[in-house]
Amino acid sequence: MAGRSVPGKPDLGARLPSAGRNVPFRIMDGDVTTAPRQADERLVRLTAPAGAKVMALREREGGVPFLRVAISGGGCNGLSYRLRFAEAPKAGDILVRTAGVEVLVDPKSALYLRGTVLDFSDKMIGGGFKFSNPNAKASCSCGESFSL
Repeated sequence: MAGRSVPGKPDLGARLPSAGRNVPFRIMDGDVTTAPRQADERLVRLTAPAGAKVMALREREGGVPFLRVAISGGGCNGLSYRLRFAEAPKAGDILVRTAGVEVLVDPKSALYLRGTVLDFSDKMIGGGFKFSNPNAKASCSCGESFSL
């Protein structure tokens, strides 16, 4: 049945038009979704130590494929960083491959993260993940929140 489409079912070899160009799609749980857009490390970059730590944590969590970096309201300066693992991209996500890690960023967070570097230190005092965000006008001493 190769090459034949079934009425009511999308053709897996088809392409969806998007702004005058074709974008491949895939089926996820019966829904038609586009693959995440891809960006480079100008959006967000992990240093080698941060990449190594994320990969170690990912293995401990059962090999979850993606790290999601997001911005949410809260913290002592108004906006805070969120890190968590994700099984799959969501609609509109942007994918960045950096330091051996596949990072997902939602479009709204991307506006605040552009140029951010995520580092990791295993120092006893002051260790952990540290964000260097060139867009932040002020940040708290713990480095987990910022303001624009």
